Amino acid sequence: MEVFAEFLNNIDNPNHRARMEDVLSWVMKKFPNLSPTQKWNQPMFTDHGTYIIGFSISKKHMAVSPEQAGMSRFSDEISKVGYDQTKEIVRIPWDRPIEYSLLEKMIEFNMMDKATCTTFWR
Repeated sequence: MEVFAEFLNNIDNPNHRARMEDVLSWVMKKFPNLSPTQKWNQPMFTDHGTYIIGFSISKKHMAVSPEQAGMSRFSDEISKVGYDQTKEIVRIPWDRPIEYSLLEKMIEFNMMDKATCTTFWR
């Protein structure tokens, strides 16, 4: 978690900070083969040098970005759980539960879909 310490320390709201730390810890435990990194002041996880998933925050929500291919693949499931979305991000309101099973599917999809990817982004 040390790689994300600066990011987490800059989250003013202690509840938001704890929630973000919980999500990042979950990813690290569930997918120990992914490399945690921070780029563009955002925590993210990579696999063999390619982007898998990233996170950011705003006042009203935590944002999750599985890239556009991941968004397209899971758009219906994102809507079913009631999260707002754009072409690039899922917005999880701070007061809503985290759908870890959906996060797991997104990460697994990107790992499989980008298994032979040789670039950071698709």
